[in-house]
Amino acid sequence: MRLLPALAGAVCLAFSLLVAQPVAAEDAPVEVPPTVQEMAASLQVRIDALGTLDKQIEQAPERYRDSLVNRRDDRAFRALQELGRMGQAVLSLPENDPQRDAGRQFLEGYLNIAGERVLSRIGTLEDTIDQAFARLDGLSGAERIEGEARVHALQGLRYRYYSALVEIIKACRGLSLASDSMVERFQPMLQMQTEAMVGRMEYTGIALRDLRARQSLEKDNADLKTAIATLSRQQKTDLQHLTTMIGLLEQLGVQTQEFRAVLVQQGQGLSLATLESGAITTLLEETWDTVRDSLVTRVPNFLFNLLVFFVIVVAFYMLGRVARRGIRAACERPGVKMSTLHKNTLVSITGGLVTLMGLLIALAQMGISLGPMLAGLGVAGFIVGFALQDTLGNFAAGGMILIYRPFDVDDYVEVAGVAGLVKKMSLVSTTIATIDNQILVVPNSKIWGDVIKNVTSQKLRRVDMVFGISYGDDIEKAEKILVSILEDHDSVLRQPEWKVKVHQLGDSSVNFIVRPWVKTEHYWDVYWDITREVKMRFDREGVSIPFPQRDVHIYREDA
Repeated sequence: MRLLPALAGAVCLAFSLLVAQPVAAEDAPVEVPPTVQEMAASLQVRIDALGTLDKQIEQAPERYRDSLVNRRDDRAFRALQELGRMGQAVLSLPENDPQRDAGRQFLEGYLNIAGERVLSRIGTLEDTIDQAFARLDGLSGAERIEGEARVHALQGLRYRYYSALVEIIKACRGLSLASDSMVERFQPMLQMQTEAMVGRMEYTGIALRDLRARQSLEKDNADLKTAIATLSRQQKTDLQHLTTMIGLLEQLGVQTQEFRAVLVQQGQGLSLATLESGAITTLLEETWDTVRDSLVTRVPNFLFNLLVFFVIVVAFYMLGRVARRGIRAACERPGVKMSTLHKNTLVSITGGLVTLMGLLIALAQMGISLGPMLAGLGVAGFIVGFALQDTLGNFAAGGMILIYRPFDVDDYVEVAGVAGLVKKMSLVSTTIATIDNQILVVPNSKIWGDVIKNVTSQKLRRVDMVFGISYGDDIEKAEKILVSILEDHDSVLRQPEWKVKVHQLGDSSVNFIVRPWVKTEHYWDVYWDITREVKMRFDREGVSIPFPQRDVHIYREDA
């Protein structure tokens, strides 16, 4: 902003009217309140500094001028801040206070000149930005990046001047000063730039969609990735600039709902300003117009595609059932060793994948883009997964059980503090029937996180029994009886070899261990049969099974 000495002179003249030495009482102007006087003095200092800097710019060599102009911009913004604070101080005075009129007269001259200088500086910046954009076409690499950064800096400076000019206009309106000339020159320029920005954003959005569609086919194309990244940065910058310009237009009293609707369409999201401006209504109206036109022109094709959709879904559903039956038959062929959980999971996944494939093909036939849908499903899956952490933990434990197969259906297991026969398995839970026929549903995370005891997983089991005889009985005779009982039982295996040994000299008995090997399904029959036969043979052969004995000594003590 080139604030020439004429500006300083005008302000000095107005300032002198306020702070000049007193004259006759009847001709003396109303004094400005002390706070306003102090602000006027501070503002005068800044104006003098701007005048000095203007002279330096005119006399400086060419290589220094850009730097000096940047310094002048910074000082001009500080002067404008002083002006804003002074305007607020004047506005805070009562309406009928004569000092308010004096302050208003002082600000009137400054605001008008400042507005003109800001508009002039904006015009200079526009030319500089256009030239900078033109120079970008001949640059590449680091030079282009540096040039783009300079353009962005100039654009940021321009928007600062836009905001300053809007504040000047608002101050003029608050003080009932003329501002129509500034508004007539500034508002059309701001609206034109906003419309151009919207058009560029829409064009950039179409280009980005096209490039991203190509990227799915050319994933290794480095130039394509660079172009997408460049346009994405440009779109983000344009969104920020458009948001700034919309805010300035709203401060000038311009309706901006159509521009706010563009922000929502381009992914800026909803905000309180969007709702208050009526942009949602405009967006809904545009959406309804589009839908209505589409229904009128595309209803026949839509109905045909809908019919094709149902035909494809039903066909793939039937195909999924056939696939499930085929997989089940393959898993149950002789020689195929798979757990029941593995079979059921494989069958379910196969049928589900075939059905899902049919659904995706049907949706594509309807013209529905699968990319956003899959992204939405991913977000929904994340939310559901976060809410169902325990269920997913059970699912993961079921996957580990599926892989390592610690037990299968019809195995007798002891898991998570319960024991029984496994009746049903899934990726989430395991159903166990206890010996007394109670049904227990145990989460898989409880099973996999604890010790798993599979009682029936092996074909052979050893029956561990202990029998005691009295110390007065013949050990060899008792041993022969026990061996004879094992030899006579048909379910006791010869290999691995059984064991009958004197194991322990107890408090009341001599204890034998009897450990025959049997097939797993004969375990309890052998256990019960041998226990019964030992008691009967010991009784017949005169071998006693002693009761627990304890010696008690009684001592008498005289009183």
